[in-house]
Amino acid sequence: MTLLWFLFALQLVGGSSEYVVQPGDSLTLIGARLGVDARVIAESNGLKPSTVLKPSMKLRIDNRHIVPAADGVRIVVNVPQRMLFYFAGRVLVQAHPIAAGSRGWRTPRGDFQVLVTEGDPVWDVPASIQAEMARMGKQVLTHVAPGPSNPLGKYWLGLSLPGIGIHGTNAPASIYSLQTHGCMRLHPDDIEQLFAAVEVGTSGKLIYEPVLTALIGDSVFLEVHPDAYGLKPDAARTVREFAETMHLLDTVEWSLIDDVIRRKDGIARDVTRVVAREGQTH
Repeated sequence: MTLLWFLFALQLVGGSSEYVVQPGDSLTLIGARLGVDARVIAESNGLKPSTVLKPSMKLRIDNRHIVPAADGVRIVVNVPQRMLFYFAGRVLVQAHPIAAGSRGWRTPRGDFQVLVTEGDPVWDVPASIQAEMARMGKQVLTHVAPGPSNPLGKYWLGLSLPGIGIHGTNAPASIYSLQTHGCMRLHPDDIEQLFAAVEVGTSGKLIYEPVLTALIGDSVFLEVHPDAYGLKPDAARTVREFAETMHLLDTVEWSLIDDVIRRKDGIARDVTRVVAREGQTH
């Protein structure tokens, strides 16, 4: 299932919806598929994170995300946001939750091109990961053939950044997390859709923006994620600079902004003052 999304001035994806729990579902699996933390789903529905879901339960889901600027490239990955965006020209045509590098195996930042597109890839295990396997007392693998046990899944997009690629996974519950060795993994359905659209030479960029702001119509949205890599962005200053640049200091509600920054729940929240939203002031 593709991440449900709609567009507001090319700046928001996702929405508020009701999800009906299916057999085998968990908060983690649902969150991984829809691009929202399991704890956020639990809090939004008055549940504990450890709650065992029952089929036919109905959950409120809010998975709105701000789309970063494409700046002329086709693929944009925002690591702390754990989202990948694919553009055709200026039009956003795909948006998918991803897993990216852990704090110890960081996904790099920078521009890239797709150098390789490969179906049913063989995983040639890097020496660094072999060493990690040995330290952890696991069987040390050098190659993994295509099939259900291959962590790359069915599709591999090799990038110009050394050792980094975009690929599928045999562990869908790991999506929307930071736990890879630097690569970006997508749900099997999503990587199949992306693989069909991407060609060798496709351009992209990897960014690190845990704080995102957007003006959608007359409303200001703010999305804040944890600073997983410890780069210490100043969320409050980022919002203030945006508001000053866009002449929105009297349009936003600073108490709402403080709450979004405190929660860091990764959802795009409307932080417009009520009176501004009603058109009484700007």
